[in-house]
Amino acid sequence: FILGETCSALLLFISIMTMFMSGVVAIFEYDLKKIIALSTLSQLGMMMFSISLGLYELAFFHLLTHALFKALLFLCAGILIHGAGNTQDIRSFGGLSLNFPLVTVCMNLANLSLCGVPFLAGFYSKDLIVELACQYSWGIFVLLMMFICLSLTVLYSVRLTYLSFVGPYGGGTSISVCESDYSLVGPVVILSFTSLVSGPILSWLNFPAPVLIFLPVFLKWGALFFVGVSLLVMLSLQGLTYSYKWGVVSKFSGLMWFLPWLTGQGFSMKTLKNA
Repeated sequence: FILGETCSALLLFISIMTMFMSGVVAIFEYDLKKIIALSTLSQLGMMMFSISLGLYELAFFHLLTHALFKALLFLCAGILIHGAGNTQDIRSFGGLSLNFPLVTVCMNLANLSLCGVPFLAGFYSKDLIVELACQYSWGIFVLLMMFICLSLTVLYSVRLTYLSFVGPYGGGTSISVCESDYSLVGPVVILSFTSLVSGPILSWLNFPAPVLIFLPVFLKWGALFFVGVSLLVMLSLQGLTYSYKWGVVSKFSGLMWFLPWLTGQGFSMKTLKNA
C-alpha cells in the first residue's frame, strides 16, 4: 500500500465510522437537502474505504458514477423545493408523485442507483468495492459494518421516497407547472440517462480487462441480500417514520453526534459572543 499499513488501518476505521454516522443521522433527518448531503458524506466514506484497501482505481470509478446520479438527486430536490413553496421539510410533502411524475421517476432512479440496485450506475462501482473488500482479511467486524452501512443507505433512501412521493399529503403547497419548464427538466432527463448507461460505459473504459473474483456464495450475494432486506424492513416500518420520539437518540442523531460542538462550533460561538 502507498499509505502504509498503519495509515490504511486508520483511514479504514475513519471511513467506516463516517459511513455509519452519516447513514444513522440521515434516517432521523427531515431536511431534504441535508439528507442528500449526508448521503454524499456516506459515499465519500465509501471512497475512502476503497482507498484504505488500496483500491484507488475503484475509488475514482465510484467518484465518477456517484457524481452523475448525485447531481441528478440535487437537481430533482431543487425542483421539488421550488414546486413545494420553497420548503425543504419532507413532512410537508407527501403524494408529490401526482404533481411531479417525471421528477418522481428520475429521483427514484437516482435513489435506486445510490442503493446499488443491479444494472444501474451505482451498482457497478459499489458492488465491485464490496466484493473486493470481502477478499481482504480485515476481520468479520469490518465486513459486518460495511454491510450495515449499505443497509443504512437503503433505509434513508426508501424513507425519503416514501415521505416525499408515496406517503399521505403533508399539507404543503405544490406547483406542478415546474415540469413544463424545459430548462429545469432537460438536465434532469439527461442525467437520468447517464445514471442508466454510465455504469457499464465507465467500467469498460476504466477496466478494459475483466476482473475475476472468487467468493463464497453467502458473500457473493451478501450485498444484494442486505439491500433487499433493508428495503422490506423500511417499507414495513413506514408508519413509524412520522413519530421518531426517541428523545436523546433522536437529538443525538439530529445534531450529528454532537460533532459540530466538538469540532469548533462551541468555541466559535463563545469567541464571537465575547467579541
